[in-house]
Amino acid sequence: MRHIHSLPYGHEEVFAGEAGKHVSYHRMYGKQYCVPSLTLYTPEEMQELQRAVELIDGIYCKVMRFIQQYMPDSFLEQQLGIHPGLIATARMETVTGGITRQDWIIGEAGFKCIENNTDTPTGIPEAAILERILVGMAEDDAYTAPSADMNACIRECFRRWLESYAEQGLRGPVTFTSFGEHVEDRTNTEYLMRRCQEAGYEVRYAPLEELEIVPGEALYHDGHEIQLLYRLYPLEYLVDDRDETTGVDIGAALLALVQEGRLGLMNPVQHVLMQSKGFMAAIWSLYERNEQTPEYCGFRLFTNAELDSISRYLLPTYFEAGPFELESTPYVEKSYWGREGRGTQLLGEGTESSAAGAGLDEDEDIAAYYNNQPKIYQQLVPMEQASIVTEDGEYSGYLLTGVFVIGGRFAGVLPRIGEKVTGDMAYYCAAAVNGSNG
Repeated sequence: MRHIHSLPYGHEEVFAGEAGKHVSYHRMYGKQYCVPSLTLYTPEEMQELQRAVELIDGIYCKVMRFIQQYMPDSFLEQQLGIHPGLIATARMETVTGGITRQDWIIGEAGFKCIENNTDTPTGIPEAAILERILVGMAEDDAYTAPSADMNACIRECFRRWLESYAEQGLRGPVTFTSFGEHVEDRTNTEYLMRRCQEAGYEVRYAPLEELEIVPGEALYHDGHEIQLLYRLYPLEYLVDDRDETTGVDIGAALLALVQEGRLGLMNPVQHVLMQSKGFMAAIWSLYERNEQTPEYCGFRLFTNAELDSISRYLLPTYFEAGPFELESTPYVEKSYWGREGRGTQLLGEGTESSAAGAGLDEDEDIAAYYNNQPKIYQQLVPMEQASIVTEDGEYSGYLLTGVFVIGGRFAGVLPRIGEKVTGDMAYYCAAAVNGSNG
């Protein structure tokens, strides 16, 4: 059972002030999202987590490059589920290290990374600023905020991106975009925009719905040409976007600008390779076949140290369920592009079949979108239990530890407590390192 420290304040006492200004969506879907409590980690746990996430990020980036350089389009389309319209731009090699968030289970199986959001991670203001406020309210010198360096990591990540794009001739203001009326997405986007501005760059915010594209020419907002774009909008949605009024294939036109070197995206399109959950099965397949890769490309892909990291921190993950069914091993079925637990089921002997997704009454079309996608199959490991005090009383759930890796560096922690499949009804319970337990 994970230790939780409840602050001596009610929800409104905490979020009526500074905390609520920074994270206005502390309530979502008509219920409490952020709780006035702290998820406690020992210094030893945080040290191992910091080391582990950077090792896994390095492995992700290495496999991404291997796929870009050596695997055929058919592999990207069939094994990774990449839309054909994304393949050319996904092969474009840009600077590695972006804004990503790995999700970890810390439990009886050790430290295990179960997935990685490399395209459009959120939860950034919670870790970067709300955590510091809540840890300060504990008034205990033994507690420290593990995400204290997150803002510096964000600024450095934008510097690396923008220096790389400047070498390609892409300059000018950096435009940040998301759905303007989606409060959580807009808050996350504007938070990143301010960090980019602090790094010395001119910035603008443009609601996604206000962007205009002239195919073969440029992307515009309010008459200004955009050469640099941070977008909190998934690429698997973008690629199919079409203007119903004009008939313009917006996604195809925007990706063509990227391919022609007229537009720089952040996160870059190459991140869609790692966003696909098929990528986790690809890593495991390459891990199991590491001795065979010299026959294919002339070298062993993974070093002995990387093999050790994969076996220690990742889980067996396959493109079919057979390996688990043969051994009667519990496993998880995940849709390639599932988000917030949608399209995920727990299966196998001794488990309850659980299609627990977002925890909301969903439109049938949305449910079908996720459930009808290709699947990968991953070994199921037990999640650690945690109990928190909410406005509705005590809640006993399961801890998922999100960890931001930004520019290849450990940047921050996003603990969420929810059901066995963590959906967007899970509670955010800020991280703190408890030095007195070290």
